[in-house]
Amino acid sequence: MSQTAQVADLTTNRAPFIEDAKSRGELFITQPYEQYSDANQETWRRLYSALEPKWRRFAHPHFLRGLDRLALDPERIPRLDEVNDFLAPLSGFQSKAVSGYVPTYLFFDCLRRREFPTTITIRDGSSLDYLPEPDIFHDLAGHVPMHTDRRFSDVLVRFGEVAASAARQVQRIADERRRLRTVESVIKAMARFFWFTVEFGLMRRPDGDDGARSEASSELCVYGSGLLSSAEEIEYSVTSPDVQRYPFQIEWVVNQYFEIHHLQPLLFVIDDFDHLFEEVGRLEEWVLAGRLDNVAPGEPLVNEDDLRSFLDAAFQNVPH
Repeated sequence: MSQTAQVADLTTNRAPFIEDAKSRGELFITQPYEQYSDANQETWRRLYSALEPKWRRFAHPHFLRGLDRLALDPERIPRLDEVNDFLAPLSGFQSKAVSGYVPTYLFFDCLRRREFPTTITIRDGSSLDYLPEPDIFHDLAGHVPMHTDRRFSDVLVRFGEVAASAARQVQRIADERRRLRTVESVIKAMARFFWFTVEFGLMRRPDGDDGARSEASSELCVYGSGLLSSAEEIEYSVTSPDVQRYPFQIEWVVNQYFEIHHLQPLLFVIDDFDHLFEEVGRLEEWVLAGRLDNVAPGEPLVNEDDLRSFLDAAFQNVPH
């Protein structure tokens, strides 16, 4: 079916434009703004309305400043080129539209180049709070306000540098079976680290922040995008007695599996963005020392595309 004949709809898992792009092997695409339906726009409005008061209570103040800097419209899905006009002078980051899943090395390498792979579809309005895959609300409203902060954006770039270091390490492994086992282990470790920080991280509330606080959450705030894009989980993460919250420890994080299909029972607390940057630097030290070569098994699963992305980088075009 041609794009001109398509019914306007960019709902996750049923967007003809995305299926066409995938059939042509196109990962990086343009945002076809005219394809958003009225129902898509209404989903954005409902999500924004549900999350904004939660952000004001529980989000990190840097996120709130970023939200104001981006001037996201509560009434309509943002255009990526407009978002990028705000982002570029603040941190050099750009949101880059993609048609779907980005293999692990390519994802981290985009971060190294200050490009954030951004999903352009939006979840079904009948399932507002939970979505196992990212959508434009998660990526733009959950992630991108933090990208306006230079220190946090430098953390993302640092992740990309760690991936490049890991790929260079793989070059030195002659035995094929050991190489594959090592790559799989390193990918698990990096994915877990990213999950428990950038996606589902809590942080100690900065001194002097006078934002609204509940008694249970007065010392913590949310900076992880998975929490920030879920009206249910953002509050649950800082107020529920059922959540285990521990100071960040890298040896725990890289060996801790996670599951995406339920509210998170275990979260880690980082002190501040300088602390986070230091821990990503430690992650690279552990890569180079071989301390991530055999982490605990379990989730996340590493697929063939993830493995191939690292191996291709290791033996073709890894940056130096």
